[in-house]
Amino acid sequence: MCGISGRVRYDGRHVGADIVELAAAMRHRGPDSTGFAVYGPARERGYVVRGYLADRQALDSTLQDVATLLAGQGSRLLGEPTWDASGQRHVLFRLEIDELKDLKRWVDDVESLPGTEILSLGRSLEIIKDVGDAREVDAKHGVSELQGTHALSNMRLATESLVSPIASHPFWARPFPDVCIVHNGQLTNYFSWRRRLERDGYRFMSENDSELIAVWNSVQMAAGASLRDSLTASQQELDGVFTYLLGTLDGIGMAKDRWAIKPLAAVDEADGIAIATEEQALRSLYRDEVEILNYDGPLMTETWRREGNPRGAAA
Repeated sequence: MCGISGRVRYDGRHVGADIVELAAAMRHRGPDSTGFAVYGPARERGYVVRGYLADRQALDSTLQDVATLLAGQGSRLLGEPTWDASGQRHVLFRLEIDELKDLKRWVDDVESLPGTEILSLGRSLEIIKDVGDAREVDAKHGVSELQGTHALSNMRLATESLVSPIASHPFWARPFPDVCIVHNGQLTNYFSWRRRLERDGYRFMSENDSELIAVWNSVQMAAGASLRDSLTASQQELDGVFTYLLGTLDGIGMAKDRWAIKPLAAVDEADGIAIATEEQALRSLYRDEVEILNYDGPLMTETWRREGNPRGAAA
């Protein structure tokens, strides 16, 4: 039932506002929680970190512990931390940090702090997700104010786990910077792949199969596969019914399973790309007559680059 969407803007501007509109148009597919992944201007040095803390009252002490862990990595905060002022018990915070000697170790250490989870880490990627629909999450966190080149969103109907920000999409491909996923479907060989990846040293913060897909693709690309090759390989190695959008620093990739049950449509225009589970969501951005591309066949893949990509070109 969940809905997914993606947006590429070649002018690098109001991608936050656009991805909110796409998500808001599909509120009926999942009003329990909404998540966004926005790729802003890429840093040459350091990272932007988005995090979750279960207890707002512990925020000051937790941020002090985070700063101490940064110092242990020869790193530091690049500016003051910020966080939401929603008044909810949980709190989402944002950090800009310098280079890390051991990124994976720092992530592990931060997530060992009580009630703390890193939602995203990257040169560009910022994941913002919370309970409520797209408009409510935007009002809390200012997603529509974010500038950038590309973005993803997910509207979640909770069927198998709690309604919580950390149970929501998008999922970061821990510990790979700037990779994330939104996904509509379900894997049937999730546990076998999870055990294999855990034996290789990868760690998962949820039991959501979407998180595994993101890490699985990242492992393939780290080993030298192109984004398109990784997407194609996933159609053979991952069993189930799925359509997913994978975000990387360079753009967005899509893969569909052999059954092609989960729908996806896109608009490819001069100003950029819009992608959504439902065509009517695309019409929220493109109100004049445009060509709708329906990705309705089995084993389909596609890639869209942030700076423009001729349809069907390799990535």
